[in-house]
This record gives sequence, C-alpha cells and structure tokens, in this order.
Amino acid sequence: MASPVKQTRMSANDRRDLVLAAASRAFARDGYHGTTTDAVAREAGVSQPYVVRMFGSKARLFADVFDRAMHRIMDTFEPYLDDVAADPDNDDSWHPLGVAYTELLEDRDLLLVMMHGFTSGANPEIGARARGWMSSLYTQIRSRTDCSPDQARNFIANGMLLNTLLAMQVPEHAGQDPALEELAVCAFDSLLGADAEN
Repeated sequence: MASPVKQTRMSANDRRDLVLAAASRAFARDGYHGTTTDAVAREAGVSQPYVVRMFGSKARLFADVFDRAMHRIMDTFEPYLDDVAADPDNDDSWHPLGVAYTELLEDRDLLLVMMHGFTSGANPEIGARARGWMSSLYTQIRSRTDCSPDQARNFIANGMLLNTLLAMQVPEHAGQDPALEELAVCAFDSLLGADAEN
C-alpha cells in the first residue's frame, strides 16, 4: 500500500500573497467598484469570509493591492535613479528609467490597478492613498535625481500618458487609426528616447 502524499501547509504570508495576487487580477479586470470580496475569493479559490477575515473590508484589500503595485513601481525605479542624478539635463540619462517603466507596464494587472487607484479619488480612503503615492513618486524622482520640477513632471506625465494608451489597448489597435498611431509613437519615443524606433 502506497504511503499517503504529505501536503505542505501554506504559510500565512503565502496565503496572503495568494489572495493579493488574485485581488490584483480581479480589481484590474473590474475596477474597485465592480469587484466584490466574493469575486476575489473565487479568483483565489478561498471562501469570502476568509478574505474578509484576512483584510477586513474591500477598501482595505484594494488599498493593500494598490500599495503593492506602487511599491513595485518605485522599487523598479530605484536602481536607475543614480544614472539620472549624474546628469538630469541629459535626456539620454533618463532612457534606462523609461525602458524599465515600459517593461514594468507589460504587467497589465499592475497597470490597471494603478489606474483604478488614481481614478478613485472620490473615495476618501483610496483618494488620499493615491495622492500620497503620487507625492511619494514625485518626491522620489526629485530628491534622488536633483532634476527640476518640470523634468519630474514631464517624466510622470509621459508615464501617465503611456498608462492611458496601454489601458485603452492603443498599441494593439493603432494601425486602425493614424492619429492614435502617431500619438503612440510620439508618447513612447518621448519616454524611451529617439532610438525607440530602431
């Protein structure tokens, strides 16, 4: 008789990560208002009371998902900021940071969670959190690179335009509209540098 297979019990941190990953997918797909804790539970393969017990509320769960996305973005920027700091007036010094950002945005769930967070400003808890993250992002770029306010604003503005174009799936549909195609090329080139076309 074969011995039973021993199942390893998942740690609390692993279970939390599992639910956060499922919540990221659910919130990315349906937004904050269109997602229920029940939908997150189904996505994670756990019960709805378990999700509520773990996070307390949908707002708290979304806040944790949003925080996780923003931490990932700022952590991705960190190793590239020293190169920008060496010469913030040299457009080429921003190139690796721009490339890192566009590669990060290949994670569509991350992009959409960030967008849903930034567009939920009317919700007091989420709006305050979104404003705090925008302030942190701006501060990170300004303090670590010694760039001007205009340079920091332009980098963030280009990133937000990329987010919007990607959320609308413009790259997949740009060939259907010459104006959108021109806008996408212009937007991506402004962040990635002139060699993005090559």
